[in-house]
Amino acid sequence: MSFEDALRENRVPPRLGDVRLFYDGGRLVGESLPPAWTLRLLPTLLVVLAAVCTGVGFLLLVLDTARTPGAATLLVLAGGLVGGALMLEARLRRRRFVLHFKTESLRLETLAWAPGAARTEVLPFDDVRAVHIVQPPRGGYALVVEYGPEAAPRRALLVRGVRAQESDTLYRVWRLLHNAFGLKGAGLA
Repeated sequence: MSFEDALRENRVPPRLGDVRLFYDGGRLVGESLPPAWTLRLLPTLLVVLAAVCTGVGFLLLVLDTARTPGAATLLVLAGGLVGGALMLEARLRRRRFVLHFKTESLRLETLAWAPGAARTEVLPFDDVRAVHIVQPPRGGYALVVEYGPEAAPRRALLVRGVRAQESDTLYRVWRLLHNAFGLKGAGLA
């Protein structure tokens, strides 16, 4: 029995932490859940407010030069709003990982709504050094993959926000990934 057959029979859990998991024809896909629509609109709202502040600030500068401090304050506020929108956008980006069993490769994707902010990295299973279960300071658990050269390994977040109640599922997915990458010490999935 191949690893893929065992995976199909073992049934992948539908969700772990902030990630939806599914098996799709030779691939195990994990996608972070999208944030609420109100959070997705917040960066756009901040940019619109920044545009309004900029327009009013320039209007004050053109119409009444005596109001330069007020206009400067509005322009600084607009810059702060744009900065806040960019920081919020960075926090809202989504993640996806795909294990291709046929090509034995792991694809890591960072999805963002900002143009040009999406990033994809494909690496062979042999480049994966370890799969770690970590406990971030904010609580819960996370699943992190370590890859690259031994001298300077890199890490990528696969799953975060795993509650203590999901610890059995977390351990099962950890073993599944450990075995898929051919790492030693995980036991049989």
